[in-house]
Amino acid sequence: MVADRSGPGGLPYRPCAGVMLMNRQGLVFAGQRLDRPGAWQMPQGGIDAGETPLQAALRELTEETGIPEDKVEVVAEAPGWVYYDLPPELLGKVWKGRFGGQRQKWVLMRFLGQDSDICIETEHPEFDRWCWMSGDDLLDSIVPFKRAVYEEVLAAFRAHLAA
Repeated sequence: MVADRSGPGGLPYRPCAGVMLMNRQGLVFAGQRLDRPGAWQMPQGGIDAGETPLQAALRELTEETGIPEDKVEVVAEAPGWVYYDLPPELLGKVWKGRFGGQRQKWVLMRFLGQDSDICIETEHPEFDRWCWMSGDDLLDSIVPFKRAVYEEVLAAFRAHLAA
């Protein structure tokens, strides 16, 4: 069980699962957000009631990339939850104003398919472009308020990316 912790404005953190998807070359999947050109991120999203973080991660991966569960292999899970606070200009505007940030559980997965298996034109698209990036390039492309999260996730999984 995760200890209760409040975010900005005393709002709770939204539980979220994230996926670091790596290809055979150790590069990481990144999608450019439809709503924020120039902002790239890895697949991630809320954990629904009754879902485990791993179930949510697999669901979000499919919802955002079209990649079915049989095209990935779970390699590792980050040891704990990673938190981030929304910047003041987004507080009260995203997630219907109910959350002050996110607490995220990250899963590293190996992509077993071909690039042609990736389809970001999903029912509710989040990305308008995607590519494979090095971890360092991803850090340079992420929105600033999520950079510390990505640094922590990369630190947790870097040994697997280099292998």
